[in-house]
Amino acid sequence: MAMQVGDQVVRRLREWGVEQVFGYPGDGINGLVAAFGRADNQPRFVQARHEEMAAFEAVGYAKFSGKVGVCTATSGPGAIHLLNGLYDAKLDHVPVVAIVGQTARSAMGGSYQQEVDLQALFKDVASAYLVEVNVPSQLPNALDRAFRTAMTHRTPTAVIIPSDLQEEEYEPPQHAFKQVPSSPPSTLPSTTVPAEEEVRRAAEVLNAGGKVAILIGQGAREAADEVVQVAELTGAGVAKALLGKDVLPDDLPFVTGPIGLLGSRPSYELMRDCDTLLIVGSNFPYSQFLPEFGQARAVQIDLDGAMIGMRYPTEVNLVGSSKATLRQLIPLLHRKEDRSWREKVEKNIEHWWQTVEHQSKVSAEPVNPMRVVWELSEQIPENAIVTADSGSAANWYARCLRFRGHMRGSLSGTLATMGPGVPYAIGAKFAHPDRPAIAIVGDGAMQMNGLAELMTIARYRELWSDPRLVVCVLHNNDLNQVTWELRAMGGNPKFEQSQDLPDISYADVARCFGLHAITVDDPDQLADAWRQALSADVPTVLDVLTDPEMPPIPPHATFEQIKDMGQAVLRGDPDAWHLMVQGAKAKAQELRR
Repeated sequence: MAMQVGDQVVRRLREWGVEQVFGYPGDGINGLVAAFGRADNQPRFVQARHEEMAAFEAVGYAKFSGKVGVCTATSGPGAIHLLNGLYDAKLDHVPVVAIVGQTARSAMGGSYQQEVDLQALFKDVASAYLVEVNVPSQLPNALDRAFRTAMTHRTPTAVIIPSDLQEEEYEPPQHAFKQVPSSPPSTLPSTTVPAEEEVRRAAEVLNAGGKVAILIGQGAREAADEVVQVAELTGAGVAKALLGKDVLPDDLPFVTGPIGLLGSRPSYELMRDCDTLLIVGSNFPYSQFLPEFGQARAVQIDLDGAMIGMRYPTEVNLVGSSKATLRQLIPLLHRKEDRSWREKVEKNIEHWWQTVEHQSKVSAEPVNPMRVVWELSEQIPENAIVTADSGSAANWYARCLRFRGHMRGSLSGTLATMGPGVPYAIGAKFAHPDRPAIAIVGDGAMQMNGLAELMTIARYRELWSDPRLVVCVLHNNDLNQVTWELRAMGGNPKFEQSQDLPDISYADVARCFGLHAITVDDPDQLADAWRQALSADVPTVLDVLTDPEMPPIPPHATFEQIKDMGQAVLRGDPDAWHLMVQGAKAKAQELRR
């Protein structure tokens, strides 16, 4: 039998080292689906419950594997459903290739069923590379460029293949006019370094500083050891942007933790008091949490020159890979003998973690959500992968979870979309089937799409050598983050018709799918519940009934935020008295020594 275009796509995916494609079938990709079957499901077709989830799973896989994630969907509605996950990849700089079907070429332009202008649909999200394949010989170059562009620019790309073309006989490009050949799949070099003169200028700035602060993001992940060396030489404290939370462990005494609205007080104080700032691999957008303009001399290192120097007025901009650039910089740095700044930073960090522990143990009705994550920190394996969904779950993930060892973690950092927590964890398990994965998810995200993906977990769990995948649901029957934003940003009381969620047992649903499940409604049950979940031989749902009135108060709350909160209470918030009591108890813990 002659090789069809669909067969060539599947074959080329194997040559690129792709082991699984996340997707959902439809007649717009029937030729491709049939090719997976003829190839004995190599690479594996992983069927999500919805195309958006397939895209999120590809993003999660790419984030935790360091490889390109691949997703596929049919024409029209399937392609549309991919968009949110692909935008998540675009905004968090994650390499993903989407292979999308289209109506038959003979029907294009005829307002045919499920015909959508996919070029227009994907024009923005796949702006780095978007192509429609219309003849077989176009294929290898189109697919290869999609991979190379995704890898080089850390971005999503899209290849559109009409349904009838997928079943045509494949013909490779010829050595002829208007034919474009391609080269075999290969790794791409990623090491770039700035000019030596610029590195020397950066060293002069850092050596002149007396109170050095370092801000790292996900772009510093490959350079963790080098960041530690720079911090030791300069006596700096190191704050972490949310996507860089897993770059350095929190048991290092100079790591101040997260920064920003979901940040820690030591990170706030580090930026408030420093006189020199080094930014490595971060595009942290909230300049109000960085030093006052004119307060600090600043140096930035980033691989993407287009993104450099745009968050803070930086004096020296080094365009290059973080590891190679820091290796050039380190020999030029002088060790600071005066360690008083470092000692102050470390003291602030020690007090902060004590505060977090005290806040986590504040009584609540029924369970304090901070306690859920704090107890996880006490038991979590050092090779665990943690995902968090958007919403108040992200607050507790950011502030309360102490990373150590080789833990990894991520969430939708820039798009901040609801829904990726569970599919990210599924993608993580396909990336590292030998490591435990934990998703911290609010009940809003579970009702939006997480419940359906429990079926995906149940379907594929036998493929994972380590069976541990824990979905921890913060069950408070409230779209909690938005409720607090209504109060703190506009002084508006909770609007129950928009904010309250239907109450169901997530544990009961999990048991229906053949998963292990534990319900927790008492904080004293938490330690044992986590112990059971982390030792189970089957994926587990931890359904924890939490108090929606535990306030995610920033450790540096402004007067305006406090005033707006007070206005919300005065305007008749339905839980006014309880939220005031919980807020007072939580804030009081910062005063303890």
